[in-house]
Amino acid sequence: MAHNHAHGHVHSHEGTKNITIAFILNAIFVVIEIVGGLLTNSIAILSDALHDFGDCISLGITWGLQKKSQKGRDANYSYGYKRFSLLGSIFLGGILSISSVIVVVEAVGRILNPEAVDARGMLWLAIIGVFINGLAAFKLSRGNSISQRAVYLHIMEDVLGWVAVLVSSVVMMYWELPILDSILSIAISTWVLYNVYKNLRRTFAVLLQAIPKDVNVSLLEKEIKEIQGIVDIHDVHIWSLDGESHVMSLHLVLDDISQIQKVDIKKKVKALSLKFNIVHITNEIELVGEECINSCD
Repeated sequence: MAHNHAHGHVHSHEGTKNITIAFILNAIFVVIEIVGGLLTNSIAILSDALHDFGDCISLGITWGLQKKSQKGRDANYSYGYKRFSLLGSIFLGGILSISSVIVVVEAVGRILNPEAVDARGMLWLAIIGVFINGLAAFKLSRGNSISQRAVYLHIMEDVLGWVAVLVSSVVMMYWELPILDSILSIAISTWVLYNVYKNLRRTFAVLLQAIPKDVNVSLLEKEIKEIQGIVDIHDVHIWSLDGESHVMSLHLVLDDISQIQKVDIKKKVKALSLKFNIVHITNEIELVGEECINSCD
């Protein structure tokens, strides 16, 4: 049990470190984008600069919430602060949605009234953009938490945005197609909005205490029932604290056995549950024929 909590703490610390790196790289590149966007007259670059500025603010807030989520339980939060990381995911999802809509509006305006851009300048900025944002995306790609996934979507939007700028700049060096810049921006924003929806759906599933997707309840119940001394189980409830660390409560129906055997059974149930990322278990012991005094719905 102690090992699993330590393992979770390592993941949380790594997540905070990755978000910090993403914040620093993002802040440096905002300045480059603003200057480069003005010099090249590219709406894609200026829109991305606006988006990245919002990223810096949201990444800073997300870092704070991720740091807060590492706190253990206290008098106010009996399960600890893990769900604070979910607030960061919701905040980032909102920022991403707003910024993507702004990009689409600006891009549509440019399609209706196209303006010439400096394709060669865009090309050099795109190369820098793909490198810096790609480095940040690589650091975040190994994260499994919902908040890291939200930050990863932020950075991947930037990576794809700069890939689009790279492609359009190369094309426009040979053909006069200024609207290509805007069309690619709209396509990327659509992809981002779709993934924001999926991440927010996962976040709200955790908040609404849905059964975690990575827990095979039927298999878990089957393996628990196979433990010697357990006759049946019921009133099984499984939910997640933050999308990674799960909680379970259940009633164990046992034979009329000794206290030592009861303790041994509890240990076996706990060890088995750790395979399903269930870090906290509440067992209620009942004997065969004993009436369940709690609601078993």
